[in-house]
Amino acid sequence: MPEDVPDWGAVEALVQARLADPFGLLGPHDTPAGRAIRAFLPEASSVTVIERQTGLPIGKLARVHPAGFWSGIVDSRAPYRLRIASGGDAHDIEDPYSFGPALGDLDVHLLGEGRHHDYARQLGAHLTTLEGVPGVRFAVWAPNARRVSVVGDFNRWDGRVHPMRLRYGAGIWEIFLPRLTAGAVYKYEILGVHGELLVKADPVAWATEAPPATASVVATGRMPHWTDQDWMAQRGARAAYDAPVSIYEVHAFSWQPAVARGPEGWRALAERLVPYAARLGFTHIELMPIMEHPFGGSWGYQPLGQFAPSARLGPPEDFAHFVNACHGAGLGVILDWVPAHFPTDAYGLARFDGTALYEHEDPREGFHRDWNTLIYNLGRNEVRNFLLGSALHWLETYHADGLRVDAVASMLYRDYSRPAGEWIPNRYGGRENLEAVDFLRELSYVLRARVPGSILVAEESTAWPGVSRPPEEGGLGFTYKWNMGWMHDTLHYMEEDPVHRRWHHGEITFGLIYAFSEHFVLPLSHDEVVHLKGSLLGKMPGDDWQKFANLRAYYGFMWTHPGKKLLFMGGEFGQRGEWNHDSGPEWWALDDPRHRGVQALIRDLNRLYREERALHVRDAAPEGFRWVVLHDADQSVYAYLRFGEENDPPVLIVCNFTPVPRYAYRLGVPRGGAWRELLNTDAETYGGSNVGNSGAVEAVSEPMHDLPASLELTLPPLGTIILRAA
Repeated sequence: MPEDVPDWGAVEALVQARLADPFGLLGPHDTPAGRAIRAFLPEASSVTVIERQTGLPIGKLARVHPAGFWSGIVDSRAPYRLRIASGGDAHDIEDPYSFGPALGDLDVHLLGEGRHHDYARQLGAHLTTLEGVPGVRFAVWAPNARRVSVVGDFNRWDGRVHPMRLRYGAGIWEIFLPRLTAGAVYKYEILGVHGELLVKADPVAWATEAPPATASVVATGRMPHWTDQDWMAQRGARAAYDAPVSIYEVHAFSWQPAVARGPEGWRALAERLVPYAARLGFTHIELMPIMEHPFGGSWGYQPLGQFAPSARLGPPEDFAHFVNACHGAGLGVILDWVPAHFPTDAYGLARFDGTALYEHEDPREGFHRDWNTLIYNLGRNEVRNFLLGSALHWLETYHADGLRVDAVASMLYRDYSRPAGEWIPNRYGGRENLEAVDFLRELSYVLRARVPGSILVAEESTAWPGVSRPPEEGGLGFTYKWNMGWMHDTLHYMEEDPVHRRWHHGEITFGLIYAFSEHFVLPLSHDEVVHLKGSLLGKMPGDDWQKFANLRAYYGFMWTHPGKKLLFMGGEFGQRGEWNHDSGPEWWALDDPRHRGVQALIRDLNRLYREERALHVRDAAPEGFRWVVLHDADQSVYAYLRFGEENDPPVLIVCNFTPVPRYAYRLGVPRGGAWRELLNTDAETYGGSNVGNSGAVEAVSEPMHDLPASLELTLPPLGTIILRAA
């Protein structure tokens, strides 16, 4: 054994790809024979050590193992490079093992404790400069691995070439690969705790290959020139409880499939989707998950790249360009985010280092049978840190305005969708998932501290109390909660034939019993137009005229009901077919004036919602709502008032959910004089029969419904009318 190679067992371990401490063997080392340089270069035929600055040779290495392990003594302590001859060609490289640690001790300590909120910038692959040399720093959490290597095209996917340094106590493996550049494709090759060989994508990669390819990509880290400073300073006010919030939910990959599949992706969507949503008066675009996911048919709800925008639509900087364009058009961006579960794909998070690292070991806690996915172990600090880092990444790096958290109910209950005996109670014997509750509260605290003005929306379908109450008041800390009960009840009512609606009258009124118990979003989401549920238009009873009239009347009711608004793409023009993620909305329907009428109605409802303070400033307060006609089940008529602040004129809404016009319908109002008809969903411009009140009606001083004045209205068939005191 050569004198400059003191541990031949380490050489054999390196050659066999099981060396846990490569920096103890490779790179520069002081030996009794002098300064030794050791390298593993399987393709080399000769290796010369040269000074980095001068290029002068300072020694030669000898192949001391036939697999490609080289070693030799040099006569200088200057920084060096390696000149490699191979197949008649020669080139110079930096030696990764001549560089010190790429992560600072404090960062490693915080990461090891699961307390580092700059997770996205510490772990993963990042362009950096170390000791004056540019390259890429890689870092990954795999505490139970025996060995971790970076593999890619740059080393022929050979796990022996670039094994990483383990930062003991933290479970963080790291290495700096000098001269590597953005665009490099890579994975981690992991020798698992039981000796199994695993090849994994980077959990914290900022970019990935486009599926079905599965490798991670070194991102440029460059963002566009942000021009949204004014927006960012005011975004909290734009999504506040007293602000008009109208959300257009979009599946970016199918909004216009030809755009999504084209070379421009996000940039083309910035040119088409952004002005479209702004023209219709929406205040926010909510994107179904755009984090990288292996199966497109999951619509993004089974993500593996929690830090990477899907490469299907272009590089990360193009997604940032899209967000910047949204802000420039006055649109906020809410991202669907999935901390509830992740898929089992072998290259992903599942048994990442040979153990249940991100998931629970016991399937009674760690496996969702509904979705055949794994469940994050939120009792583990490092896993919570990973998810918090992801949330902050989207809000800070990409300027997203909020997150809609998917499947919160599945996180809150240990027995979610599990029969008796197939779930594990909490430490008190209950069904509540205490670790998930703690995580959601921590998420709220962190986002409020780090990203003030951002919003957090829960898709939560149970009666869990205080979902949108601050943690310090015993709540979960969400800004808003989807009102699933309102959606189910009112859609069920609308699906009934009008002749039967009198027997379901309470399905419309029931939502006001709890409307102010949380801060709600009224969701007509993608979930209501898939899995053979049909489209919103298709749910409506009657002939074509009645279907369109029903839908328009329902939209009028929704836009005037307490709660923020959310509508899934295609619903804004009343498409006939169920949503198909391969073909997207039925844009050709807009050749039909009836569909254009629905689209015009949504535009006008959004405008009215923004302009009439009574429709939004007291959205979260019971003082902002009053029933006028509550019990007219026989005629399926509802009337209610919305109030703003003291000097804001009240708004009266009347819904007639039968196809029979009602003439001389008298009801009470809070003041006499003229009341202007602001909108009538039966107007001819929307495709209706134009039955209405000729633009205005006069209220007289005749008390009714415990109000000091009253007016007489013509109620259009299957119509909603909106009036404002002059």
